This record gives sequence, structure tokens and C-alpha cells, in this order.
Amino acid sequence: MLSTQARGIAAGEALGAVRGDRGAWWLPGLTEVVFISVLLWLLVGGAQGRALLADGDTGWHIRTGDYILDQRRFPTTDLFSFSRPGTEWFAWEWASDVLLAMAHRAAGLEGVVLLSGILIAGTSAALFRYLIWLRVNVLVAVVAMLVAGSASSVHWLARPHLFTYLLLGLCLWWLEADRRRPSRWIWGLVPVAAAWTNLHGGFLLLPATLGFYLVGSVIEQWPSGRRDWRAPRRYLWLALAAGAATLANPYGYRLHGHIWKYLRSDFIRNRVEEFQSPRFRGESMLLFELLLLAGLVAVPRLWRRGEYAWALLVVAFAHAALGSVRHVLLYVVAATPAVARELSEWLERLGGGWGSAFAAEAGVNRWRPPLWALGAVALTAFLLHSGAARWKVDFPKEKFPQRALEAAEKKLLGRRVFTSDEWGDYLIYRYYPRIRVFIDGRSDFYGPAIGEQYLSALQAHHRWEGILDDHGFEVALLPAEWPLASVLKAHPGWRLEYDDGQALLLRRVERQAVLSAK
Repeated sequence: MLSTQARGIAAGEALGAVRGDRGAWWLPGLTEVVFISVLLWLLVGGAQGRALLADGDTGWHIRTGDYILDQRRFPTTDLFSFSRPGTEWFAWEWASDVLLAMAHRAAGLEGVVLLSGILIAGTSAALFRYLIWLRVNVLVAVVAMLVAGSASSVHWLARPHLFTYLLLGLCLWWLEADRRRPSRWIWGLVPVAAAWTNLHGGFLLLPATLGFYLVGSVIEQWPSGRRDWRAPRRYLWLALAAGAATLANPYGYRLHGHIWKYLRSDFIRNRVEEFQSPRFRGESMLLFELLLLAGLVAVPRLWRRGEYAWALLVVAFAHAALGSVRHVLLYVVAATPAVARELSEWLERLGGGWGSAFAAEAGVNRWRPPLWALGAVALTAFLLHSGAARWKVDFPKEKFPQRALEAAEKKLLGRRVFTSDEWGDYLIYRYYPRIRVFIDGRSDFYGPAIGEQYLSALQAHHRWEGILDDHGFEVALLPAEWPLASVLKAHPGWRLEYDDGQALLLRRVERQAVLSAK
């Protein structure tokens, strides 16, 4: 990925560097080049467009948004399952769900991928802009942005967390700018907190980050010997105001309690894959490891500079990322600016005039109307929605049972189906409301009660038969590698009706038919 993106940006970087401050207004600046390059790499490259749909959760997010748009109200009880009908449910990412549903209605899955690509490319462009604002060497800024993108790609999925990815980066830049030159505009973080709360559960990061800035401003009082409490008081009020703003959601304070229980659940932390610690294999994880080490090396220098909040944030996000792979994105956004600045200053000391020749000059810093970026979005939207086969995207057939559903769709609809949680997501996307599922990707909703039954059944543990009987399953749509698939194929109470090597479809045989066969 790194080399692919680098080639896409190199030509634009050279163009931006030579035009300087005197170039025509219509030429793209480096920020636009970064945005365009990342967006086109994600979407026109083809494989990455499909990779954004590699998680089935996208399906139920789209259908939740459809429900809200159609019913003009927020769901308060479960929409999708037969295992917990009527149970209270928090659609706590409802605004993201609506945006995904609107994109889907406008352009199908291509629209969903385009929206997700805009969020990712926007985050990359904002990070690059932040590095330039920090006076980072331009070449270092480009490389750092590419490394950050590669490390983050492990969790680039068309899901609401991409809003947190973007908003966290923007808010950290906003706070750092205000720390250096306080402004009343910092209070704009309060409405941002309210909006963020309805987009993704990562909204808690903003009050927490303000808490780190509060602690950092308190620590600043001791080395200097001064006792000026204006900054701590300001961050305290900001944190309280932002925290209060997070109550502006359909569920009020109950949402906070639900998210706290979700994040503290031992079942979720031990059983849900994206809450597991990262595995340092593959290019993206190796680059994350490099960035992790570099960030921790930068922490002592941040501390000596008196940038206590920044140092604390890097350590806190490093701890979070080591505990859960889904937090890698947060660490990357928090640590990359610190690492890039330290590397840029080291090059300056090492190379003397060579380093300054590539420093961020006025022409690079100038913000121009992002016409090229808007044009790239419009062109990409047209291509994705043009009907040409090469621009079409779908959930990857390698992960989801598309052939099985095409062959045996009628045998599923209206029946109780036992299948994987990810395939449950896909069934919701394709068939809701004509089908209800036993379990899907909403681990916070199902919890350990249903989750443990699901895991026991798929592994064909000793109680699997009782679980399938208790819930009245009529059909099983199983990944071929599951232990339960082998057991059911040999069981007289189930009949194999479809097998394509990826998915097996088995139907429960009536008890009378079993006795007759005997």
C-alpha cells in the first residue's frame, strides 16, 4: 500500500512544490493532492473498495438508517432478531446509519463506499495539513501520512467509526492550536461533542481528551513556579460543557451507561475479534509497530518541551491500541504528528540546509478552494454509479455466501436460520424485514447470554443440539469449516441441501421422517 500511494502522490507533490505561492489559483495544493490520491486509490483501485465492505456490520447499519428514514423515529427496541424480540436496543450511531442509508439510496453500495472513502481521504488530508501547520518537513509529512494511512488500514471499513477517525484528528489539531494561541473558537468543541455523540460511541474521547489537557495545564504550573489557574479552569469548563453536550442524544444519560457496560464487558473483550490485541503480522501491523515505538520514543521529548497533555495522550492511546486492534486508528491520529515533528527536526539538525530546502513554506501552507477535491469526488461518484462493471462494488463473495443465497434463497425466507454473526449481518442487509436472525454483529445487544450459546453451537460442543432445539431452528447456513457443519451433515435430523465448498445449507428433517428412515 505504501508504495502504491506514494506513486499516486509523487507527481502531485512535485507540481505543488514547483508552483509555490505564485501558481494559478486553479492548480491543486498539496492538501488537495493528498485527498485526491487517497480517494482514488481507495475507490478506483478496486480491491480497496471491496475491502471497505469486508465487515458485515455495514449491512445492519444501512437497514437501521432505512428504518429511521422511513419511520421518522428512533428505534428503542430490537429490529432484527428473533432471539431477543422486543428487547431494549440503543441505536447509538443513528446519525451515521442515516448517512449510510442515504448514500445507499442514492448510489447503492457504491455510494456507501464513496462516503467511507471521503471520510478516510479527508482524515489523511487533515493529518497532512496538521503536519504542515506544525512546520514539519514536507517530505517527512508525506511519508508520515502514508505510514499513518497504512497502519490505519487494518480497520478501514464502511462503518460509523470512520467519523471518530476524522473528528478525533480535527479536534486534536484544534486543541493544539488553542493551546498555543487561546481563542474563543475553542468553544466550538461543544457542538462538535453533541454531533459526535450521535455519530459514533467514540464521542467519549472528546471529554476524555479535554481531561488530559486539564491535567497537562495543571502540571505546567509546577516547573515554571507560577500559579496561573486560568488554563486549567478553561479546560475544566470545556470538559464539563462537552460532557453535558453528549446528553443530546435520543437515549440521554442511559446511552453513557450502556457504552460503559459494553466497553467493560469481559465477554466482548475476550470473544469479539476486533477487541483483541493486534497481531503484528502483515504490512499494516508492522508499520503500526514502527509508529508505536517511534511515538513512545517521542514522549520524553514532548514532556521536556512542556507538552504534557500531548505526551499523556500518546501513552494513553498506545495502551488502548495494544489492548484492542480497533484502537490502532486512534493511536495513529494522536501519535503521528509528534513522531513527524521529531523526525523533521532531527533531519534539520542532521542535514542543515538540505532539511530547510524542503521545509513547509508559505506556498504549501496556503489554503486554496478545494475545487480539485470536489471534482475528484464528483468524478468518482459518476464512475461508481455509471453501471460499468469495473466500478461495481459488493460485499466480497470470498467472505459472504452470495452463491448459496442465489441458489437457495426461498428456503431461508420466513424460517429460523442458524448462521454466523457476520452472515447474519448480510442476511439483514439483503432480506430485512422478510427475515429475522438469531445473532448478528451487535455484540453489545446480544451479550454473553446469546453469545455463549452461539459459540457453543458453532463449535459443536456437547449442548449444541439442545441450543438448536430450544430456538426452533429450521435451517442452518454454515461456513464449511465450522465443526457444526460436519456434525449436521452426518446427523439424521438434518438434510444437506446445498454445498458449494464455502457454505452449506441444511434443513431440519421432521421427526416423523427420521423415524421412518430408521
